[in-house]
Amino acid sequence: QQEKEELQGKLKLRKHLSQTAGKSEATRAPSKNIDLEMKQLQCKVKNSNTETTKQSTTIKSLKNQVQEKEERIRELQAKISQLERDLTMKRHLIEDLRSRLKANQENEKTSNETLESLERKVKALAEDKKASIDSLKQRFNVAMKEKSQYEQMYHKAKDELEKKDLKLTKLESKMIEAECAVTDLETAASQQLHGLAKQSAQALETLQKELLLASDKVEEFKTFVKTLTRELHHSIQGLRTKIKLAKKMGGTKACKKGLSQECLQWAASILNVSTTDLYEILQEGDDEETARTKMEFEKDKEWLQHIQKLLEVQFPFASYLMDAVLEKLNEKMNLVEEYSSLMKHTL
Repeated sequence: QQEKEELQGKLKLRKHLSQTAGKSEATRAPSKNIDLEMKQLQCKVKNSNTETTKQSTTIKSLKNQVQEKEERIRELQAKISQLERDLTMKRHLIEDLRSRLKANQENEKTSNETLESLERKVKALAEDKKASIDSLKQRFNVAMKEKSQYEQMYHKAKDELEKKDLKLTKLESKMIEAECAVTDLETAASQQLHGLAKQSAQALETLQKELLLASDKVEEFKTFVKTLTRELHHSIQGLRTKIKLAKKMGGTKACKKGLSQECLQWAASILNVSTTDLYEILQEGDDEETARTKMEFEKDKEWLQHIQKLLEVQFPFASYLMDAVLEKLNEKMNLVEEYSSLMKHTL
């Protein structure tokens, strides 16, 4: 295009020069050199026109190629953006895989440690298994030896058993004979037992009679002891009342000469009370005497309960009963002595 423009500029100059030269020298004929140059320039212009047409065709083709390449570039840019997105996704995946790889490596370390411990345990178990197998082999050998010994013993025992079977058949025959003898003995023994049973029944009847008599004697003895203790208790209470009345009436002279058991009983019968009640009436106002009588009454009550317990306990109880009765008899003797001394002083 530049060459075309230059040539067109040169043609215009030439035309301008030719016009100016034609005006100045109208008569002058155009020179040969200018024509030649004009022809050359026209040829060049033609050539340049052809070249321009060629260049325009090439430009069009290049424009088409540029458009195709731009479309290709757009496609490639779209692919690049897609690839960039894929690349970011792959980066995230790689980071995730790295974190997983680290976790797997840690797990692998722990699993390796557990594998090592398990291998050690497996080795220990294999050693223990070998030792147990060796011990079992030894036991098996010992058991085989014992089996052979037991087989020998079995054969010996079998021979002995056959011998003993023969002896047993002989013994069974003897046993049958012995059973016959035993039946005979049992019949004789049963007859003797019937006789003994009759004798034992008679003896039991006699023993029952003796037991009844003994129980009756025991009951009589208990009633005797109870009546004896009751009489002792009443006599001691009577002596106590006499002593207390003698002490009470000892200060009065009017009753000194005529005081006796008959008078005491006569006074109690008139008042329709017992001698102990009469004594309590006479003792009204004396606190010490009442306390003393209460103590004596409680002691007498305890003594009676003690006698009852002694009669109810199992044998032997005679010595304890004797001690209790002697204690009360001694008390009675002391009361009699006290009463006699009081009566002497009053008389």
